[in-house]
Amino acid sequence: MAVRNVSLFILYSSTGQILLQHRTHDAWRLPNHWAFFGGGIEPGETPTEALMREVIEELSYHVQDPHFLMSQVVIDGENENTKYVYVERYEGQPLQLGEGQAMGWFFPDETHELKMIDHDRAIVERVRQYLIERYVRPRDD
Repeated sequence: MAVRNVSLFILYSSTGQILLQHRTHDAWRLPNHWAFFGGGIEPGETPTEALMREVIEELSYHVQDPHFLMSQVVIDGENENTKYVYVERYEGQPLQLGEGQAMGWFFPDETHELKMIDHDRAIVERVRQYLIERYVRPRDD
């Protein structure tokens, strides 16, 4: 069984939108799909180190204060992938697309019509819940 671990990064805005990447038509994984920024964890790297490296490569963004949201194990045939998902509130730092054909801000409910794989849709749903818990429900501070 091949194992591939990845770190994924989701920026969210103060209005509750999330930033997604539109992968190119010739991408080796998920061509022409909407997906998250991030990528493979190299030997000797922690998920956070991989996250910071990948986000600079793909978005020219310096991660400030990532919040670990969840991990997700996906088994595809003989491959097992663990996704480490981090979120961070966007505070206006310039963004420059380094990979993919486009990027876009979407409310989680707007992603239903986008070409995405089901396990990424599950992550979008968890992000939606996180944003509701964080910004809609009163907190006991």
